[in-house]
Amino acid sequence: MKTLFINEEIKYDGTQLSPHWIYKNYHIQGNAIVAFVGECDVNLQHMVDIEDVINNEPIYSKKMLNFIEENFNSSLEETVYKQRLLVSITKELIEKISPEVKIIRSGDDLYINNKKLSVSIATKSITSSLIHFGLNIISEGAPIEAADLIQDAKIVDIKQFANTILKLYSEETNDIILAACKVRGVF
Repeated sequence: MKTLFINEEIKYDGTQLSPHWIYKNYHIQGNAIVAFVGECDVNLQHMVDIEDVINNEPIYSKKMLNFIEENFNSSLEETVYKQRLLVSITKELIEKISPEVKIIRSGDDLYINNKKLSVSIATKSITSSLIHFGLNIISEGAPIEAADLIQDAKIVDIKQFANTILKLYSEETNDIILAACKVRGVF
């Protein structure tokens, strides 16, 4: 799993959740996950989550840490497992950095004090499977009661936090592949 933290701010509008976005923009071919910071403003036209469309719930955050993953050999169900793994790794890292913070994972969402910290979706394209995972850096202006990394999770260095998640996730997914390759079949 290749990783990259993108230093430039990028406004996430949902169009980044598309096949080969990482390759076309950052020349990383193959299975990869990237992270970047920027405003998040996804209107219903670019919304992948049909439940959010039905409920007329666009996504907005003044500043969000975003992760985009593209994988070329996973079913949609396997991609949802990977999405949940990414969310769980993030939860564990927040708990390690800020043990006083009570963080709850419910499916692919993270909550602090009943306020939503994250958004996430897994989907399939014609050539690959894709994940978007976003964490509010600033919760002010969100359309729902939201938590954020700075005030609620007590995360100070967003870039270091993102790079640690990228490293842990890449190591875990690579280890899963190795674990699957080291066993012999049984009859």
